[in-house]
Amino acid sequence: MSQALVQLKNVKKSFGPVDVLKGVDLEVFAGKVTALVGDNGAGKSTLIKGLAGVQPYDAGEVRFDGELQELHSPRQASALGIEVVYQDLALCENLDIVQNMFLGRETLKSGTLSEAEMEAAAARALQSLSVKTVRSVRQTVSSLSGGQRQTVAIARTVLRDARLVILDEPTAALGVAQTEQVLNLVRRLADQGYGVLMISHNLYDVFKVADDIAVLYLGNMVAQLETAKTTSNEVIGYITGIATDVKEG
Repeated sequence: MSQALVQLKNVKKSFGPVDVLKGVDLEVFAGKVTALVGDNGAGKSTLIKGLAGVQPYDAGEVRFDGELQELHSPRQASALGIEVVYQDLALCENLDIVQNMFLGRETLKSGTLSEAEMEAAAARALQSLSVKTVRSVRQTVSSLSGGQRQTVAIARTVLRDARLVILDEPTAALGVAQTEQVLNLVRRLADQGYGVLMISHNLYDVFKVADDIAVLYLGNMVAQLETAKTTSNEVIGYITGIATDVKEG
């Protein structure tokens, strides 16, 4: 097996007396979708915030491409190629697609915004992911559907030279057709060599798109499974703590 893009070993995080992560191990590979599942309070959000540098881990090892890293800020994570698409997408509805994709990272030429260059780059990013549902990169975000907004947020990570894309509930509140659109996009990300870590409560979506499934239970990583070699009932058993080898830390 090739070296993991991301390796977490024995990572821990506490908030006061509450131990949220209790020595978690995780591997995410380039070219694969790893689904991170678990019930509310399992520690999923804390795990990805540590990886994104938002809430640094208290202890443990983080390796990126085999190199030991200390992630103390989102800037450090982004410099490595770790990008997060949070559930709220962080898009400005009054701005168009190009402006959102380059927000805070605008391209300048002779001291002014290079609109043509940014527009071409935004179009290339969408085309690279075979996105065909967006009519124009100059559409305002307010005019886009939920699925289209998710598409723009994901394509923005491509512009930022991401190597690991973390998706927080990418299909939440989407209809059937829009969910299908986003899942196809997630699959294309992995097929193009990106590592994808996807949080989801929807096991149907997980089994449709994920290569591997990692299960958190009360701050412990209780299972890391190949999707093709497991079942939804087995995964539910780990999520709920019913599985016989689930141990509380």
